[in-house]
Amino acid sequence: MSRRLKLWIGWSLAGLALLVFFVVLAFPDAKAGPGLRLFLLTVLNGVTLGALYFLVASGFTLVFGLMRNVNLAHGSLYLLGAYVGYSVVKWTGSWWLGVAAGFLGMALVGLLLQIVIFRRMEGQDMRQTMVTIGISIVLADIMLWIWSGNTYQFEAPEFLTGTLPLALVKVYPMYRLVVLGAAILIGVALWLFLNRTAIGMMIRAGVDDRAMLQATGVNVHLIFACTFAIGAGLAGFAGVVGGTALSIAPGEDVRYLLASLVVTIVGGMGSISGAAVGALLIGLAETFGLAYSPTYGVVYTFLIMVVVLAIRPHGLMGKAA
Repeated sequence: MSRRLKLWIGWSLAGLALLVFFVVLAFPDAKAGPGLRLFLLTVLNGVTLGALYFLVASGFTLVFGLMRNVNLAHGSLYLLGAYVGYSVVKWTGSWWLGVAAGFLGMALVGLLLQIVIFRRMEGQDMRQTMVTIGISIVLADIMLWIWSGNTYQFEAPEFLTGTLPLALVKVYPMYRLVVLGAAILIGVALWLFLNRTAIGMMIRAGVDDRAMLQATGVNVHLIFACTFAIGAGLAGFAGVVGGTALSIAPGEDVRYLLASLVVTIVGGMGSISGAAVGALLIGLAETFGLAYSPTYGVVYTFLIMVVVLAIRPHGLMGKAA
């Protein structure tokens, strides 16, 4: 698939989903019937859910898709970051400190994982898979022990809460639009980091030809450790953001791990733009399934993955190995 066609697919999908926002804002006096209002709300919910999935999957894309480290404890980092952030908010009363704690705490955990575990098992996909499954089980039990099985939810700052009046759908939660904005900013920042900075080029070069990069005097271990820390930190950040939009409870780690896997596979390994397209598709499929056919809603997500793998085994925006 040519670069022009990839860009056309990505922009078409994004434009089709975001068209609802322009329609809603362009006709302030328009009224919608129940059917149209449900459709528009479903699209809005799908786009914002896709934004949350992108926040989680962006870190997974860095670690699994780009660095080829099979970290199946990524969902546990999401949930642990959410719990850590919740505890900090409870102690300090500051949501912003909770966000910072979720990111920095999981970045530190990710750094330790890379140094202690992944550095010793480079290229051993099966060992990485089994070890990280074990880590996720242990972390799940620890979180259940510390925070019990209760469901928690953050209280965002007052200026981020409330509803925003929109035509056709009447009102919409402001915080979900904030999540969408955060996903866009982080996606653009990651893309620029990987494609327009020297460090980003070193990361990609280290994955393609590590020996050659080391021969130039670059500390590959340091670069990979920092990249892993960023990916884990994004999972913790998404945990606080997602816990504020929805809730945090046992089992959320598995849900967001599966979502990250599907988004990365559909979008393409190591592609930030692919992760954005994949997250948008999965978010829309999940919300439309829940709205119009709840019994088979979960099937649509995996149906998209099967179709993409059948047509393009390396993902919509990925490159063939």
